[in-house]
Amino acid sequence: MLSEVLLVSAPGKVILHGEHAVVHGKVALAVAVNLRTFLRLQPHSNGKVCLDLPNIGIKRVWDVARLQLQDTSFLEQGDASAPTAELVEKLEEVAAVPKDCADPARAAVLAFLYLYLCICRKQRTLPSLDIRVWSELPTGAGLGSSAAYSVCVASALLTACEEIPNPLKDSEPASRWTVEDLELINKWAFQGERVIHGNPSGVDNAVSVWGGALRYQQGKLSLLKRPPALRILLTNTKVPRSTKALVASVRSRLLKFPEIVAPLLTSIDAISLECERMLGEMVAAPTPEHYLVLEELIDMNQHHLNALGVGHASLDQLCQVTMAHGLHSKLTGAGGGGCGITLLRPDLEQSVVEAVKQALSSCGFDCWETSIGAPGISVHSAASLDAPVRQALDGL
Repeated sequence: MLSEVLLVSAPGKVILHGEHAVVHGKVALAVAVNLRTFLRLQPHSNGKVCLDLPNIGIKRVWDVARLQLQDTSFLEQGDASAPTAELVEKLEEVAAVPKDCADPARAAVLAFLYLYLCICRKQRTLPSLDIRVWSELPTGAGLGSSAAYSVCVASALLTACEEIPNPLKDSEPASRWTVEDLELINKWAFQGERVIHGNPSGVDNAVSVWGGALRYQQGKLSLLKRPPALRILLTNTKVPRSTKALVASVRSRLLKFPEIVAPLLTSIDAISLECERMLGEMVAAPTPEHYLVLEELIDMNQHHLNALGVGHASLDQLCQVTMAHGLHSKLTGAGGGGCGITLLRPDLEQSVVEAVKQALSSCGFDCWETSIGAPGISVHSAASLDAPVRQALDGL
């Protein structure tokens, strides 16, 4: 059993191209965004396991001896099959989640307990651990915050229980696991996502584990050669939306106007493929021309998504504000509000970026300057983390 403190982080994700079209068998490109979730695991000998989630105001402590006595035979099926409704119900009993606990908090607690009991039960006794998770990602914004959480929890528990080795050498600021170990992390993170979401696609956890960019089509995932870390503005309009309702509205528009909507979906597919080709070319040496093509693709896709009926006045406003400064934006994810991305060319002056951020903030939006194509799940030395992250993880 691991004896020292373990620090890990995993990125969120954005859809670059292919949202909605992917539901109808087309290609989607998902990329890791460098807003990260951080986890600190501290082994103890106090007979307690503590989960602290300051972003959502949740702290739960369980008595290890009491957990050990619980009948957890219902987890036997958990390794390979989806966590069933009955399994989740039994987990709730074991977790003793208060009835008034909000859904995201409840889901986070259950996913943690599920992974803790499944991964650690091979130990002679369940380990005493103190786990604190802090994130730069907003929750419920379609940026893969729950997947980054599941990936961090799975990697930390697998390392603590020595199912996989800690890859960090003494002098290194950060390190990543082998492909084989990453596959095991991904398998368990997907199980955590199933506890939270029921039937996820597996895209979010895969992007969070592997980082970079990947292509998704009809359930098949393939990693792209690591593209350059493209700078973006990520904007949350804070307009709530229902992914389910937006997906249903595109489906009904397709049924109503098949000869209009089907070519739109085919065209979005072509945009994804052209973007994939561009990113491939940019691995060797990105040129200004590459960025011009990426901007054109962003504009075309945004118009297509508006034609599908998943735009929103807040997203139009985002596009207008950024276009006034010569920048190109599109929605990312389900649309109908939610988030948008704006490409920042490498030669762009910081004063322009600041002016755009200011203008977007004055619209009531939240705005982050970050990059896409970020590394996936990583383990860190304490010294390599920024002071605000260290303080958040130490609870200061």
